[in-house]
Amino acid sequence: MWGLGQTGLVDETPALFAASARHMAESGDWLIPRVNGLPRYDKPPLIYWLMGALYALPGSDQWDPLGSWAARLPSALASMTTMVALSDTLLRWPPSGQSGSPAPGVDRAATAISAALAFALGPLMLVWGRTEVSDALFTATLASSLLLAWRSYAAQRGPWWPCWSVLALAVLSKGPVALVLFALTLGLFWLLGADVERLRRRLRPLAGVALSLVLSGPWFALALLREGKPYWDSFFGYHNLQRFSRVVNNHHQGHGYFFAVLVLASLPFTPLLLLSLQRVLLQARTPLAVPLSLGRFAAAWLLAVLLFFSLSATKLPSYWLVATPAAALLVALAPSTARDPGIGPAQQPLSPRGLRLAMAASAALLVLVSAALALAPRWLHLIDDPTLPGLAAALGRRPWLPLGAAVSLAAALLLSGLASKRPTARLLQSQAALLLLVPLVLVPVWQIGDQLRGAPIRQLAVVARTQRAPFEALAMVGLIKPSLHFYSQSTVLFEGRSPTALVNLADRLHADSRPGLRPGPTDLQPTLLLVIDAETAEQPHWHGWQGRELARAGLYHLWRLDRRWLEKQARTLQTQGNNPNWRDPRPEMF
Repeated sequence: MWGLGQTGLVDETPALFAASARHMAESGDWLIPRVNGLPRYDKPPLIYWLMGALYALPGSDQWDPLGSWAARLPSALASMTTMVALSDTLLRWPPSGQSGSPAPGVDRAATAISAALAFALGPLMLVWGRTEVSDALFTATLASSLLLAWRSYAAQRGPWWPCWSVLALAVLSKGPVALVLFALTLGLFWLLGADVERLRRRLRPLAGVALSLVLSGPWFALALLREGKPYWDSFFGYHNLQRFSRVVNNHHQGHGYFFAVLVLASLPFTPLLLLSLQRVLLQARTPLAVPLSLGRFAAAWLLAVLLFFSLSATKLPSYWLVATPAAALLVALAPSTARDPGIGPAQQPLSPRGLRLAMAASAALLVLVSAALALAPRWLHLIDDPTLPGLAAALGRRPWLPLGAAVSLAAALLLSGLASKRPTARLLQSQAALLLLVPLVLVPVWQIGDQLRGAPIRQLAVVARTQRAPFEALAMVGLIKPSLHFYSQSTVLFEGRSPTALVNLADRLHADSRPGLRPGPTDLQPTLLLVIDAETAEQPHWHGWQGRELARAGLYHLWRLDRRWLEKQARTLQTQGNNPNWRDPRPEMF
């Protein structure tokens, strides 16, 4: 929640989510999200409904001038929900001995809080946990449904339906992949030694799947009924089947990609995760009391995500987010399980020596992080991102990175036993220190990045909104930033950097009739407003442009362009073989 609305929307995808949700609130059409005059079929509606409900609150322009608080609050609340679900599960079912009673010396509250912090402090969650997309919501709904499923399995009595009801929300957050991951987790849990008859009796899978489909299915049916084949082809065909079966948007990675993400996503406590996972796999199929099976369930959950997305042709780091709650459970359970002399070697938890090595390795990783932050002036200049001009100088003038180095070193010392010898307490103390990184480093650095990267677009959007003549088109070429659409509150013609993009723009001014545009000849609309970045403006086909520069911010220029020059330039480029292609089907066009 810290500083949630103090920065603007992030380009590119988050701004599309926010614009779609705001359009829902403004138009009153809560069935199909629309952005920049086109339907947006990529995700089910739950995240748009939550954002849209906040945009619909009175006076949002005053209390949320950047529009980012309403867009990010659902993700932040979803992340907090996951933290509560993890903690509550461990408080109700703590690490226990064979009898099911808590093992000696185990601090239930410390283990529960440690799981929540292991989840929240993961590198992926520090970014996506408050970002205006659907990933945090999907993680929360799927994690809650899986935790409720294990709790039903572990309990002697109680209702079977809560986990399936929450699973329906996960389907409405991301789609059918929620059902697949849920089923795959239960299947791997059985392979790791779960009682399949108890699973069947306590969860009633056939009735449960039917309940989830009854609760989530009506929206899909209504969307298909209204939108027809375009919706079917886009959502089910492109965004689900095609993303799994072939590479989309050049997101191609090797089969070991998600193992690397597994290692990076739990830093600096990855050694504890790997040790805990090793214990579960070595003890697979060994008879185990039901209250002791939470670690096995978490391992099955993590492996289900690893297996499914490793088989997917399209791979993105955000896909791993749904595994981070399982990884957090394994990290928290690693130091909290004491050796029990009353059980056999095959059932023994982590050895003291293995645990000491894992804790020492995690502390060493924190020391490396501290060193990297302390030496930041030596490597900041290597960051070469044209959309972040002056980042190294801006960070070098401020104390945030040295403060981060100090915090990381303190966390390493606490993990090494500076204040306590008990492993559970050492882990929790280290995590508590790392919490300081959020207000001292993460939020200030994010704000600097927003001022360098996002503020120029917002500034030009305001100028465009005030300077735009009636029915004058607004376009952006080169770097494509959907936040221009959000902040200008206008339909924007987006095109790339190539000569064909210029030809497309000239042609679209005659024919593109999406809402908010009024196509027509040059005598009726002699100019257009154009946002162009400096590198694109240097391309040969933009040399000699005619018009007037209205404003400049960062890398970007706002031109009022003479359409007669644009038409002439487009005709010249067409004679060179650059024909318009904007009418060709593009699944992710906006």
